[in-house]
Amino acid sequence: MSDISTPPDAAEPGTEVHSHFVRERNVMMVEVAMGELYVDYYLHLAAQGIKPAEAHDALFKRALAAFVLHTAAQPWNVMTAWTINFQKPLVNLFLTGDNETGAVTGRVFADHVRELPQNLFYGDVVRGKAPTRRSSIAFTGSDPIVAVEEFYGQSEQRVGRFFEVGEERWVLLIEHPDCDVAWLRGLTLDDVRALQAKEEVAPLERRIQRWHCGCNQRRMMQVVAPVYRSDADELFAGQPKLEMRCPRCGARHAITREALEAFVASEAGPASGAEKGAGGA
Repeated sequence: MSDISTPPDAAEPGTEVHSHFVRERNVMMVEVAMGELYVDYYLHLAAQGIKPAEAHDALFKRALAAFVLHTAAQPWNVMTAWTINFQKPLVNLFLTGDNETGAVTGRVFADHVRELPQNLFYGDVVRGKAPTRRSSIAFTGSDPIVAVEEFYGQSEQRVGRFFEVGEERWVLLIEHPDCDVAWLRGLTLDDVRALQAKEEVAPLERRIQRWHCGCNQRRMMQVVAPVYRSDADELFAGQPKLEMRCPRCGARHAITREALEAFVASEAGPASGAEKGAGGA
């Protein structure tokens, strides 16, 4: 069961995610209304001039709902990233979130997606200062919800079921020790809608999640600095600036050659006394 303590930033504006424990059944229930987070996602797309294909956008919205519910069920010191590869349609969905800040973000990758024999789901988790732990599974079909439920069964080794109980309202039910698994597997959408009226449900915690990446010029320069050191002329191809998109959220960043040169010089640190003398300083 997740840590029920609340960090100081939990009162900040954002989308509320509520978790409960279904007593007698030993099931964790997480619920969210995704409307506000979807608005922030679409505002981000508009601001960055990103227009995913309608089919890809529909997949991403379902994946985002599942991701928000999943991360809210994890401990506070966990960072999570998912990459969901579909072969039909040929697209990758990427999502990432930091529980300590409540930030979630992601993007659709529709270009240069590898053709593979099967769909693949990759889950990366960093807990505190521990190394990244990666797991992967194969799945069938073209529904992110099916992919995540398969991930729960194969990688998490427990049942996780997702339900869209209303317009942009979602619920996740997760198996815990001594769970009534037969009951959990047999639940219908109507059962879930009536669950709090029919079962003894105790509140656990309230979390806040918001659409936020945190990318900036410095982080983008850190990404391209190794290429600049190797061959600056090839990197800029005769242009005064380099335009790139954040690999996490797709935000546009323009980096001038002068700014990147100054950044690389600052990362190298001050010159030694001998170097200064050789330069006539």
